[in-house]
Amino acid sequence: MSDHHHYMLNKPYGYLSQLITNAHNDRKHKLLGELYDFVPGTMSIGRLDSHSEGLLLLTTNGKVSTAITSQHFEKEYYVQVDGIITDEAIEMMENGMELYIKKEHVKTLPARVKRIENPNLWERARRIRDDRHGPSSWISVTINQGMYRQVRRMTAAAGFPTLRLVRMRIGHHVLGDLKTGEAKEISDPSLQES
Repeated sequence: MSDHHHYMLNKPYGYLSQLITNAHNDRKHKLLGELYDFVPGTMSIGRLDSHSEGLLLLTTNGKVSTAITSQHFEKEYYVQVDGIITDEAIEMMENGMELYIKKEHVKTLPARVKRIENPNLWERARRIRDDRHGPSSWISVTINQGMYRQVRRMTAAAGFPTLRLVRMRIGHHVLGDLKTGEAKEISDPSLQES
């Protein structure tokens, strides 16, 4: 029996993907430890930036974290973009694209991208602009990488900046009916590869 703990969390908008911080500038941000009483030593597996929402896995086991952040686990996002997404933009993202990330040119792996209907997710803490400012559309983006702000950079490079980004799935773990800000303990998530 393992002494490690693993969790699923629906990370709300405005929270950093960490439990504690020593950075002076980050003290004004909300942290995951405010949402749930995680055991000491818990770390997030990968990250979602403060403006992104949705599924975040956490663990006390570094090996589990390494396994899940590998390219063996798909990550699926529902993304609201500015404008009505075109076939050309979808094709660009699907084929892999050159992005400039942290002062380097990198090529993304091919992704799966498809149009979806508005998923009618929960209200976000900060309102998203409405259709008076122009139309928006929703896509599902599935990637195996997890580079810094990758999905946001992909949609922007394709000409459709991200307005809202919600991670719905990591491998076989789906957000399901987990409410925003809610967490629950789960079994070892790295045992269920996609």
